[in-house]
Amino acid sequence: MNALQKFEMEELEGVELTEETKDRFKINDLDQLNWAFRKYNALLEEKKKKEQLAAAEIERITMWINEEKKPIEDSLQFFEFLIKEYHQEQLVADPKAKTISTPYGKSKSRAVKEAPKQVNKDFVLDYVKSNNLTDFIKEEVKWADLKKTLKIADVRGKKIVLNEDGQVVPGVEVTEANTSFKVEV
Repeated sequence: MNALQKFEMEELEGVELTEETKDRFKINDLDQLNWAFRKYNALLEEKKKKEQLAAAEIERITMWINEEKKPIEDSLQFFEFLIKEYHQEQLVADPKAKTISTPYGKSKSRAVKEAPKQVNKDFVLDYVKSNNLTDFIKEEVKWADLKKTLKIADVRGKKIVLNEDGQVVPGVEVTEANTSFKVEV
């Protein structure tokens, strides 16, 4: 804020803009218009100054909270690892131990089967079109429906995806089976 804008702000100090004072003020000539613009510009500069101050403080506070949260998040990850490791051991001993519950939380496991995964939609669409599988086409491949017809085969140690006729389906690969774990509190 320059000296002139500071002067304009000082001149506004103590002036309260109520409905009554708003009704009193009216611009009648070029000098009054100029005065209003000076006040307006000074107020814009004051607003900008306060926004910059707030932005700097927000940035400082954001940096502070990120630093404060980091060790906590690291500890949370450590305890999640311990919980998941324990649950994995329990699943080996008892495959039905999908959920382990305590008064303070639950560890849930969810098995995900291996399944075909579309990696190149264009290849799959070309495959579906060239094999006259129009039931699986909308604007793109009806992946959920097509996926139900596919099979996974192991050929010389490599998993591949085959159609009902035993043909390799281009643009599709196999996602490995895994078990996911979820910690709830």
